[in-house]
Amino acid sequence: MSNYTITLSDAEDQALSYVALSQDDWIQNAVHERCRIAIDEIVNAEVQRKLAAGEAITGSKDDIVMAADVESAAERQARIEA
Repeated sequence: MSNYTITLSDAEDQALSYVALSQDDWIQNAVHERCRIAIDEIVNAEVQRKLAAGEAITGSKDDIVMAADVESAAERQARIEA
């Protein structure tokens, strides 16, 4: 499991408090929601790949993501720039 720390300036913290009841809850929700979207994208791509290859689709979404050959954003960017 990974842990990340975010640092906000005083102005950023005050601005976030303007739109959120809890800065931490808002940040946690934003990150978890983006992860959920990425998981769905990876699972959908992997299911389509497996269907096209005639392979069995097994496991949970987490299992599928962890077993998928996922190219990171940094890897995609490096490939594009090459």
